[in-house]
Amino acid sequence: MGVGLFGGTFDPVHTAHLRIAEEVREAFSLERVYFIPTWIQPLKGGATGAGADDRVRMLEMATRGNRFFRTSRVEIRRKGISYSIDTVRLFSRRFDELYFLVGLDAFLDIGLWRGSAELFSMANFVVMVRPGKKMEGLPGPLEGQARAIDDHTWEHASGRRIHLLHITQLDVSSTAIRDLSKKGRSIRYLVPDAVERYITKRGLYCE
Repeated sequence: MGVGLFGGTFDPVHTAHLRIAEEVREAFSLERVYFIPTWIQPLKGGATGAGADDRVRMLEMATRGNRFFRTSRVEIRRKGISYSIDTVRLFSRRFDELYFLVGLDAFLDIGLWRGSAELFSMANFVVMVRPGKKMEGLPGPLEGQARAIDDHTWEHASGRRIHLLHITQLDVSSTAIRDLSKKGRSIRYLVPDAVERYITKRGLYCE
């Protein structure tokens, strides 16, 4: 059985993150999904609304009720820019079958990632596609490196696979949650109850 790696700022974690992870876990019968909050995302810069400790705490609260979910502090402990290749290398020492979760937009920019060629040889990719979106062929770095198995699956030269998975559309974003909090409006049902209480208690995302 495989292990999923789900990275992001999670600022804050919300219900769409949790639902996406659950759908991927079920689709690929994953033994576990690790939520991996970044320290600094290389293509987004270092500005976040909440500190690393707060983001980790919220993730731990959000995932506590699902026995398949875990929160990893590996990129928080490492600090600096969080490169996915470093994290995948680390997890590959513990697990043989990794599934790297990535959104379609990020996947199409994979050529900008450090060590992207090595990533495809170390982990299967699950490219999460929202309703109404589609991928017109593989990004440049994969040309000649992967062959189609079916309409939703490619096999990389390494033997790892790239899967397209259409996920449920939940119109929830961390940006919108931060904006609502800043305006003093309710974020109930957009985040787990424990996360909502934590944000209120800590006064996160306020002016």
